[in-house]
Amino acid sequence: MRYGSGGRRQSSRPPDLAPYNGEMNSNKPTPAGSHEPTLTFWGAAASVSGSMHLLEAANQQILLDCGLHQGKREEARERNNHFPFHPDQLDAVIVSHAHIDHCGNLPTLTRRGYTGPIYCTPPTRDLLRVMLRDSAKIQEEDAAHINIARNYAEPWVQPLYTQADVFRVFDQLVAVPFGKELDLGRNVRLRFYEAGHILGSAAVHIRVDHEGRERRLTFTGDLGRRNSPILKPAHDLPPADVLVSESTYGNRIHEPMAVTVEKLYAVVQSTIARGGKVLIPAFALGRTQLIVHLLQKGLREDRFPEVPIYVDSPLAADIVDVYRSHPNSLSADVAEAVKEGHGILGGDGVRYVREFEESNRLITRPGPYIVIASAGMCDAGRIVAHLKQNVDDPRCTVALVSYQAHGTTGRRLTENKPTIRFQGREWNKWIDVVHLNGFSGHADKDDFLAYLKPLAGKVGKVRLIHGEHEQADAMADNLRAIGFDDVKVPEPGEKVVLG
Repeated sequence: MRYGSGGRRQSSRPPDLAPYNGEMNSNKPTPAGSHEPTLTFWGAAASVSGSMHLLEAANQQILLDCGLHQGKREEARERNNHFPFHPDQLDAVIVSHAHIDHCGNLPTLTRRGYTGPIYCTPPTRDLLRVMLRDSAKIQEEDAAHINIARNYAEPWVQPLYTQADVFRVFDQLVAVPFGKELDLGRNVRLRFYEAGHILGSAAVHIRVDHEGRERRLTFTGDLGRRNSPILKPAHDLPPADVLVSESTYGNRIHEPMAVTVEKLYAVVQSTIARGGKVLIPAFALGRTQLIVHLLQKGLREDRFPEVPIYVDSPLAADIVDVYRSHPNSLSADVAEAVKEGHGILGGDGVRYVREFEESNRLITRPGPYIVIASAGMCDAGRIVAHLKQNVDDPRCTVALVSYQAHGTTGRRLTENKPTIRFQGREWNKWIDVVHLNGFSGHADKDDFLAYLKPLAGKVGKVRLIHGEHEQADAMADNLRAIGFDDVKVPEPGEKVVLG
């Protein structure tokens, strides 16, 4: 695949890629031509899953994010397998960051016929190579398990996408440094700004010259919290005709990070004192690095006795290698430690466990230790084996450091019941369970007001996405109260005109 000036594709679709079959395309957009530039909200509208928005401007169709919709199996599969537009008619894709709900359906998009550039920041490019491979592995394993459970009855369930689809995506990635303006051609320009959510996360600013007048769009992606450790802070958001902002916690105030950190140290201290192990289920990208950093800080400050800290996750080990490659996106203290070869990379009391055999030995290791393992809601990954070994040991603690969705093993752990069912059987729940809910990587109500208040009077329209109605509607009211006149929460398929 070759791209000319501004990343325009110069080759036609490879012959092995069949064009999109037209299913579910009654809403196929027409080329923008001289029409007003518009943005259509297709994913993460009045919800928090499957971020995907289509910009039609300057006779181009540009997709903002291509996230995986997560939900009930059959509904999610149907939505992820079909697009409400023709992928082979897109001119460009822009990815805000590497969380799967923002990038995880890129392989389906390319399999459906998209062959153009996929723009992202350099750290996001490198994280996509890790995250999408892992996602394809999960898709393949999930399909295999279903087929086994059905005794291989035909038709076999196929994975949503495979490793081969993922590698096709890699050929189309185009890295754009933070702050550099890129000409996409036909009077459309792109610039990324730090969003402070995860490594490489970006707010997207697009300028369109339409009939001699500039139209501007700012898309926040996911915004991080102010003064959060590890990453550089979010950059000031640029003014725009249309501001599209996430609203995940638009009406909530997170517990102060310092308070939650004190609770974490107290949990570790008390568990070690009674000879137990601390199990920390954590998502491999973002949350694991934060917890490792805070535990290392606690060791340096003698906040709890020195015990081994294990990160039992090959994915987290791969991700931390990406952190090593991008110190300029990290806070000064973390970047300095990374340059010296320690900190969240390992050492300083922390060991990354990649091999399955070592993980098995760790599970039965005697004595106190701390283990961080995925997945964050305890439904899959290596944390499950640690739970099976220790869920009936009253000396141990499981410290939940993420939101626990309804129906997950993590949520069931928080219920006031003496037993818990997972892995097909009932277990005595004698382990201590602590939910530390102040580690969120998303901005909260006060963060949003701090980020957005300087734009009052400098933004024409605000559209709130990536939030349930309760949160987004409340955030809309808050923004109107500080001077934003046109604030709405769009439904899927709704459009907004730039200008």
